[in-house]
Amino acid sequence: MTRFSRLADWLSWQETLHPRSIDLGLERLERTLDRLGWAKPKCPVITVGGTNGKGSCVALLSRILSDAGYRVGTFTSPHLRRYNERITVAGREISDASLVAAFERIDAARGSDTLTFFEFNTLAALLAFETAGLDAIVLEVGMGGRLDAVNVVDPDVAVITSVALDHCDWLGADIETIGAEKAGIFRAQRPAIYGSRTMPKTIAERADAMGATLLRLGVDFDFERAGGMWTWRSLRDGTRIADLPAPALTGDAQYDNASAALQALHCLNERLPASREAIESGLKTVALPGRFQRLPGAAEWILDVAHNPAAARTLAEQLRKEGGRRTWAVCGILADKDIEGIARELQGCFVGWIAAGLDGPRALDPQQLAERLSREGATIVGTATSVRSACELADRMAESGDRIVVFGSFLTVGPALEWLEERVNG
Repeated sequence: MTRFSRLADWLSWQETLHPRSIDLGLERLERTLDRLGWAKPKCPVITVGGTNGKGSCVALLSRILSDAGYRVGTFTSPHLRRYNERITVAGREISDASLVAAFERIDAARGSDTLTFFEFNTLAALLAFETAGLDAIVLEVGMGGRLDAVNVVDPDVAVITSVALDHCDWLGADIETIGAEKAGIFRAQRPAIYGSRTMPKTIAERADAMGATLLRLGVDFDFERAGGMWTWRSLRDGTRIADLPAPALTGDAQYDNASAALQALHCLNERLPASREAIESGLKTVALPGRFQRLPGAAEWILDVAHNPAAARTLAEQLRKEGGRRTWAVCGILADKDIEGIARELQGCFVGWIAAGLDGPRALDPQQLAERLSREGATIVGTATSVRSACELADRMAESGDRIVVFGSFLTVGPALEWLEERVNG
C-alpha cells in the first residue's frame, strides 16, 4: 500500500523516521540496495567531494559533458528552492511522480532499517539513474566522504576540490583528520584528483594506502591565466588546451574547480571524449545559482551560500576586488557553523549586518546570531525572524547604487531568491 501520494508528505515523514538527522555510515544503504536488486552503474561515475567548490565542479562537469552530447545524471545537495533540484537527468529536474515512485520502492525494501533524509535522497537518485539510459553520472558528496551515502557507489574518478574546517562535529577538528575522511572516496587503481594547491598530508597518505592514482593541482596538472583567457595542461603527459574562455562562474577559485574538472575528463577521455568546442561551450554557459549570483536592481543583490570561514574568505576577496560601493549584509547561519570565523573573514566588508533567523532544528535565534557576530566587530543594524523579512529590511535601508549580499547557508539564499523573484513578478 502506498504510504503517501504527495512528495511533501514523504519528505516530512523522512525527516522523522531515523532517530538522528545525520548518522554517517553505509551499512543501512548497502542492505537496502541489496534488497532492491540494484545494479551498479555501467556508465562512468565521477564522485566530487570537498569542503568548498563541489557544486561548481559538478556543474562544470555536467555542462561540458552535456555539451559534448552525453546524457548525464547529477546528484547534488542541499537544494536552494525545490527538493527536485537535487536529482537531474539530461539537465532536467526529477519529477514529483518519479520521486514518489522511488520512495515507495525504498520504503518497501528497507525492512527494519530506518534511513536518514539524505539516505532516502541518495537511494532515490540511484534508482532514477538505473533506468535513465545515462552516459555519465556525477555525484556530489554530502558530508565528508568515507561514510557519506554517496560513497556506496564506486567512482571511476574521484575529485576532492578543497579541504577546510567545516562539519567538525562529524568529521574531526583539524584539517588532517577531515582530509582523511574526504579521501575515503578514492578507489584502488583509479584516478584521485585534488583540486587545490594546499593539500593535507592525509590525502596523499590515504591515496597511497588505497593504491589510488593521486593527481594534484600544481603537481600533476595546472593552469595559466593570460588576460581573459587561460590554458590547462597535464604535467604528466604534456596535454595542453590553450586559449580557453574564463569560467562563467564568478571568482578566482573557479579556475581551480575548472582545472580539476578538466583533469577528471582527461582521465575519462577514452570512454567520454569531449571536444574543444564542448569544453569552451561548457565553460561559457555553466550556471550555478547561489554562488556569487548577481541580481540587478537599484541596489544590486549578490547571493552566496558561503557557510564556513574558507568560503567567507573567498566571498570577501571577491567583494574587495570589485571595490568601493556601500554594501549591506543579510546573514543567516546555522548554529553548528563557525559563526565567529565567518565574521572575522568578512570584517570591513559591510556597513551594516542584518541577522536573519532560519528554519529547522539547527537554526539559531537571530538575536543570538547578532550577538555572536557583533563580538567579532560586525555592525548589527537589525534582526529579523525570517530571511524574507531580513531582505525587506535591507531593501529599505539600501540606496540606489548600493549592494546587498545575502549569505551564510543554502537556507538563507533559497528564501531570498524566492522573495526577489516574487518582487520582480509582482
